[in-house]
Amino acid sequence: MYHTSYEERRRIESLDAESLARHQLARLNVLLDEILPRNRFYAEKLGDLKLPLESLDALAEVPFTFKDELHGTQETGDLPTNLTFPPDHYVRFHQTSGTRGRPLLVLDTAEDWQWWLEGWQYVLDAAAIDSADRAMLAFSFGPFIGFWSAFDAVAARGAMVVPSGGMSTLARLELLRTSRATALLCTPTYALHMAETGHAHQIETASYNVRVVIVAGEPGGSMSAIRDRIEQAYGATVIDHAGATEVGPWGYADANGTGLHVNEGAFLAEFLSVETGKAGGEGELSELVLTTLGRVGCPLIRYRTGDLVRPTWNTEGTNHFVLLGGGVLGRADDMLVIRGVNIFPSSIEQILRSFPEVVEFRLTADKAGEMDALTVEVEDRLDAPDRIAKELRLRLNLRVDVQGVPVGSLPRFEGKGRRFVDKR
Repeated sequence: MYHTSYEERRRIESLDAESLARHQLARLNVLLDEILPRNRFYAEKLGDLKLPLESLDALAEVPFTFKDELHGTQETGDLPTNLTFPPDHYVRFHQTSGTRGRPLLVLDTAEDWQWWLEGWQYVLDAAAIDSADRAMLAFSFGPFIGFWSAFDAVAARGAMVVPSGGMSTLARLELLRTSRATALLCTPTYALHMAETGHAHQIETASYNVRVVIVAGEPGGSMSAIRDRIEQAYGATVIDHAGATEVGPWGYADANGTGLHVNEGAFLAEFLSVETGKAGGEGELSELVLTTLGRVGCPLIRYRTGDLVRPTWNTEGTNHFVLLGGGVLGRADDMLVIRGVNIFPSSIEQILRSFPEVVEFRLTADKAGEMDALTVEVEDRLDAPDRIAKELRLRLNLRVDVQGVPVGSLPRFEGKGRRFVDKR
């Protein structure tokens, strides 16, 4: 099994482009040797690819992998199509959240689960978690992978883990206090909801012992307006993280908290320009494509994640992994084109969260003839939606219909926020 020390993780981060490519190629060839030919899905996809690969450039001959291809059928017990081993080799059963269609089943072997925990160590390094910490995980612990891997990774690091599955938000706030937790792990949505609930019950979360909030599951942790609100609410530092059930824990916060590094020691990252469909360049809006370099039981090669990012390659400093400024900016299938302007729900959320009086919101996209139309509902303590519409027009160069609704009338979420309703 692949394990690294803290020093080894820092060494891999600091590799120059040529050395990193050699590292990735070696791991990719090991993976291909382990999965072929018994992984039928990739045995067919890779076809006549000559192995071992002599260069990462050879991957350009491999077709992309799409999520729809991974769904099993009733005849196969709904098991994912990209399994390398028979079902009795797997010890972890999870499924995607189902927010974008039918949930996808994902299985992991014991070795693959250790690979997950290894990836999480980069996140915990960024958060400076050690054995003196107590980490509370505000998560339901159902089949959605959420923070299951974080739970085991924190425990493996020697810190205390505090589960809070099945508890109300108010009960979790009390547990956060009585456990004297120094770290809180949840989605950005739920971190804000906990703080909102605390405020409604005269509970000041900033007076708690929390020094760091690790967020994942949705955009926000790398967006200044959202990050600032969470940090003010808890008097703590926000550390962003990105991953997916079918992919693994691929991203962790940079030193400034303004973006995500792709863990290129464990993943091979490619970027497809939204505009051209070809390789994305520096700062260009692109779809993230990932290849797992260690998940033998359920591998992914050239997987189209659907996440939209802006990559930056930096040879300065000690971390040379590609940086995604602003983290995950949105989803390819969420992009709106309103009167010729490309808009992402996350961009609107960034603006709405800059208003401290906005408690919650909902975006609804519809069609007005051949064009996309957008309506924004806001719970605004000032009940003055016109000022919000004015700021959206200023920042986006776009008129947006903003409607005030009573505080407490919009849905709240424990996991991924579902604030974007697409009626197109």
